[in-house]
Amino acid sequence: MFEDRTKRTEVSSLGEFGLIDYLTKDINLFNDSTEYGIGDDAAVINPQGKKVLISTDLLVEGVHFDLTYSPLKHLGYKSVIVNLSDIAAMNAIPTQITVSLALSNRFSVEAIEEIYKGIKLACKQYNVDLIGGDTTTSKSGLMISITVLGLAEEKDIVYRKGAKAGDLLCVSGDLGAAYAGLLVMEREKSEFIANPNMQPQLEGLDYILERLLKPEARVDMVNIFKEIGVKPTSMMDISDGLGSEIKHICKQSDVGCSVYEDKIPIDQQAWDMAREFKMDPTNLTLNGGEDYELLFTISQDDYEKVKGVNEIIIIGYMTEPEAGINLITKNNVSAPIKAQGWDGLVDSNEE
Repeated sequence: MFEDRTKRTEVSSLGEFGLIDYLTKDINLFNDSTEYGIGDDAAVINPQGKKVLISTDLLVEGVHFDLTYSPLKHLGYKSVIVNLSDIAAMNAIPTQITVSLALSNRFSVEAIEEIYKGIKLACKQYNVDLIGGDTTTSKSGLMISITVLGLAEEKDIVYRKGAKAGDLLCVSGDLGAAYAGLLVMEREKSEFIANPNMQPQLEGLDYILERLLKPEARVDMVNIFKEIGVKPTSMMDISDGLGSEIKHICKQSDVGCSVYEDKIPIDQQAWDMAREFKMDPTNLTLNGGEDYELLFTISQDDYEKVKGVNEIIIIGYMTEPEAGINLITKNNVSAPIKAQGWDGLVDSNEE
């Protein structure tokens, strides 16, 4: 469980309220909009005239994470990040979260504290307030549910449905590294099962492993857009693979799209790992997921504003819907994009 085995405090020795007090005794608040946090039946939020955005994600052991290679502190951090990313994808700033845990009796107080260390670190890193939550018993492993609130002026909020034909399609950073990290960890897990005495071969793979186990949310892009005077016409985060997210924006906006394969950014480490696993690196970006970069469209009129911004990479353009959703390969061949990203409900490939 990646905890100190020399000390184990049973949750039952504290009880539910004692556990909550123990985990939240050093909570700091960062936002003026939080009028009252943990300590009563409900928190009190004052949106100060802004719109409130709300999103929730549920992470389930064995479905969304594997504790064989996911340190609990990293897991706590990541569970916050995947929620903050949803708020950033609306061009808003995350401000508060609530945390709910379902735990089996194999988790000690020290193990839960490790999860909360990661949660608190993410809150500090992104100036987000932890204002409440719940704990309960689970008979099927660990589950983490986080709800995030964000604030934005109504005029600044960006939806998936605003793209128009002719808009430029952009991403905020490189793609595919998280999936490359997953391939490595699954390989090492298989080898460990076969030989528990083996040592993992992880040297030189820091970047792709961090992208998997401790990703970051691109909240910084909200401020970058403001600084350069650009409001995306549509936007969402890349959690299920580039191909899947492109199809979401096209469907919501009723447009088509042409994406240039040679413009899709992929880190060299992810590229090399794809080749090692005898995979097409482009497939890593289209179908991998968990990159938590932002996918967005901008008007062509804003091209001059974004062309010198390192964090913004133009990878294609939007078309009329009848043109379809296509990848322009490096050989200048147009082929329909078939998204095979993660489907959290049915765990099946999506066409």
